[in-house]
Amino acid sequence: MPQEGPRNIINRKVWKRIIFIKPCLYSDSVCVSSPGQCQVATPQCRIQKCTTDFVSLTSHLTPAVDGFHTEFCKALRAYSACTQRTAKSCRGNLVFHSAVLGISDLMSQRNCSRDGPTSSTHPEVHLEPCSYHSRTHAHTHSHGHSRPGYLFCGLFGDPHLRTFKDSFQTCKVGGAWPLIDNDYLSVQVTNVPVVPGSSATATNKITIIFKPYEGCTDQRVYQAVTDNLPAAFDDGTVSSGDPIHTLAGADGATGKVRALWISERTPGNHVELHAGYIGVTVIVRQLGRYLTLAVRIPEELAQAYDATQDLQLCLNGCPSSERIDQAGHLPLPVSPPALGLQLQPLRRPSYSSQTQAHPYGTPQVFSVDGAKERCREKLEVQDIYFHSCVFDLLTTGDANFTVAAYSAQKDMESLHPHRDRWRIYPRGSATSTLHSDFQPITRLTLLLLCALSVPLM
Repeated sequence: MPQEGPRNIINRKVWKRIIFIKPCLYSDSVCVSSPGQCQVATPQCRIQKCTTDFVSLTSHLTPAVDGFHTEFCKALRAYSACTQRTAKSCRGNLVFHSAVLGISDLMSQRNCSRDGPTSSTHPEVHLEPCSYHSRTHAHTHSHGHSRPGYLFCGLFGDPHLRTFKDSFQTCKVGGAWPLIDNDYLSVQVTNVPVVPGSSATATNKITIIFKPYEGCTDQRVYQAVTDNLPAAFDDGTVSSGDPIHTLAGADGATGKVRALWISERTPGNHVELHAGYIGVTVIVRQLGRYLTLAVRIPEELAQAYDATQDLQLCLNGCPSSERIDQAGHLPLPVSPPALGLQLQPLRRPSYSSQTQAHPYGTPQVFSVDGAKERCREKLEVQDIYFHSCVFDLLTTGDANFTVAAYSAQKDMESLHPHRDRWRIYPRGSATSTLHSDFQPITRLTLLLLCALSVPLM
């Protein structure tokens, strides 16, 4: 796994000694890691400003980038110089002394000399116009704005939709429907009926249009259909634009990537599309005979549309007439659809031994308990992905929907920017009530721990 910054290469306890100050940077009180200590920083002591500058100087550094060691040592020397300038006013301040000890330990670990150049608190930012991250980082740095926010949308199963607002819906939406349609990106899916006797559909075609962006890429179209998940755009190309920014691979190697490129993770089953010029990542999979989709996009770009583009399922959800769920509650089928099959006991899936006559596996009719047991094989937490899995097995008898729900959950975890919003529970479930009731208790507990400064490290 590639490392992502100085926090991963230095002693964890030493790093916490410094970073523990960060959550209290914008309050009057400062909680420190020493047992039983919580104090108010005096106005003259500027240790918080020193720490803020150090975090700002190092947050973008990664060990894979050339010159990491030099830049990190320069930042440490700047941090040390800042503490020296405020040492007199910080006499007796435990936060200050903790930071000084942490700096000394870090310099020893990284073999940084005490003498040498220091980082400027306003370093020049190298701008790469075809890298969304570079453009927004430069803008954030020069204007002091907060970092841009990202949104997630996912579609899988019969189909289940997770919108930009984390609303989870199960819809009919047969035929072609737009998921995303803005000035930069269009994503359209086509859904077909799954089994007779059910209104549920599933996705068998995905069309993605990356719109022209001057100086970075011309228009590219990617289209996937069942049994044809290509590793190229419609014109046969696998990338677009000039090589722009450095990417660190899983093996630690680095290289230039283009403004838009495709990565085939598993031939015929898993493709990822990376549009670095607009900060977009798209994951497309085929599981069984149907497709799944996951998208991460900057919030400001998702909002770049006009009145003619307001029909977007990721943005506004499914029309009420197309909803199968009832305000977040997903009712299970009362009886299995007319699959022409007899109720069968639970059987282990034989994905590797599928016959030519049944290339996607033989359908089954599951009982509720059997469906739940099958879904538990992949999904340990009984959140909305688990309940969607149960619904799909009862509706279709297709065990591949178990893997679809599992993969959709994993794609969400890799792309969704807010970990605290990952879990969604069905409305009215005991787990949902417990989860919502637990959150304020957790916040109160954390506040009390900070106030009492209970030693957690």
